[in-house]
Amino acid sequence: MMNYLKKKTLLLFICIAASSMMYAQSAYKLNSGTTTSMKLSGTSSLHKWSMNSKTCNGDAQFNVKDGGALTSLNALTFTLAVLTLKSGEKKLDKNAYKALKTDTYKTILYKLTSATVSTVKGNKYLVKTKGNLSIAGVTKAIAMDVYCTVNKDESITCTGTNKMNMTDYNVKPPTFMAGAMKTGDAITLDFTMVYKK
Repeated sequence: MMNYLKKKTLLLFICIAASSMMYAQSAYKLNSGTTTSMKLSGTSSLHKWSMNSKTCNGDAQFNVKDGGALTSLNALTFTLAVLTLKSGEKKLDKNAYKALKTDTYKTILYKLTSATVSTVKGNKYLVKTKGNLSIAGVTKAIAMDVYCTVNKDESITCTGTNKMNMTDYNVKPPTFMAGAMKTGDAITLDFTMVYKK
């Protein structure tokens, strides 16, 4: 009888623990608009350049305890339509789209493979991530520090920077004005993404 009660109590404890974990883990969607931004920037033989977009799609699985403490990040994706990146200069945009092979590859895609969360201060967290970034049909594994803030409305703001080379993704740095202006190989991706339940 005692063994039966112990087993029943243990089973009840496991069910409660599992249900608490399920409750804590929530599905989030990327909120495109004024609070979300992606920027690609680099240099050229004449001046610096940048292309910006506020249109992204994505999903995430965050574990947030009661009181708003972020404990883990189990999944995260974002997709950026390349043609939404704009510099304000039509010729630059056209050459960039050509270099990024948008006739065939229309999106930049990121998918998280692992993440470790540590508290920075209060509602701010450092998430050391690893994931796969796909550009122009080439996928590379990257490591990136992402800073996450748990907001009062339960949304989560993620910010970060990743430096890379175009040639890592088989992208030939564009040239302009019959080759008089050449862009550098190194580019930087800066992002601010807001995920909401």
